[in-house]
Amino acid sequence: MTVPTKSPHPMNSPVGEALGEPLHAPVIDWFDEHARDLPWRRPEAGPWGVMVSEFMLQQTPVNRVLPVYEQWLARWPRPASLAAEAPGEAVRAWGRLGYPRRALRLHGAAVAITERHGGDVPTGHAQLLALPGIGEYTAAAVASFAYGQRHAVLDTNVRRVFARAVTGVQYPPNATTAAERKLARSLLPEDEGIAARWAAASMELGALVCTARNETCQRCPIAAQCAWRLAGKPEHDGPPRRGQTYAGTDRQVRGRLLAVLREAHVPVPQAALDRVWHEPVQRARALDGLVADGLVEPLPGGLYRLPLT
Repeated sequence: MTVPTKSPHPMNSPVGEALGEPLHAPVIDWFDEHARDLPWRRPEAGPWGVMVSEFMLQQTPVNRVLPVYEQWLARWPRPASLAAEAPGEAVRAWGRLGYPRRALRLHGAAVAITERHGGDVPTGHAQLLALPGIGEYTAAAVASFAYGQRHAVLDTNVRRVFARAVTGVQYPPNATTAAERKLARSLLPEDEGIAARWAAASMELGALVCTARNETCQRCPIAAQCAWRLAGKPEHDGPPRRGQTYAGTDRQVRGRLLAVLREAHVPVPQAALDRVWHEPVQRARALDGLVADGLVEPLPGGLYRLPLT
């Protein structure tokens, strides 16, 4: 792929004009040489494979996603094959990826794709956004990575790259801001295909080089232009960054409860669930939350199972 060094049209903001164009070529060239060979990047993955990966990769590292992704696509190679199964089977196959509501949302999206779009993942950003369980990020990612369209794809890695390289701060805000979205749009190359490549390349740069901790600036293709590095790498002075505490939380209890239900292919009695956590109030709260989220279905007689509908 030939990457132009100058965009045919000016960027939409002074920041974009000043910094966007010089960033594109080195980052994309770096990506062409160093990108990981991941199954969802291969042509045979198709739009459905890209969509599945985007659901699974939210807040979950690649090494944990890979085995589940491959098993998932082997079992459900098309949206219609997943839509034909009970939603509880999606939760069961999700395994220990965490945040299992993503499994229900992916199942719901598969049902909608089958019913509304003849079983093919839609190409339009608005159509993707209209699917249940799909937000702005996932719609942009699928449109960009599956269909080569021009969209700003802002995950945590991209936001960190832009915060450092352009804004000159160590970390982006805890939640995506309107200013970040405006900056990301201003940095998009005008050419649609190059913009899609830029989206993937900037994401990979954040995942492999411009990491949250122990960044390796000597390997970065834009280190000489990085505003944060040029400023002497000032330490983060914004609001405290959100932690990822897991032990002892309701999330851990929910995970243990779901593990029992995933392994059982028949309804499970309350007594079996009571054994997974010693603290009864927290255990009941976690179980009630699973029921409220549609991840667990209560049955008469104090039995529980994964949802069938």
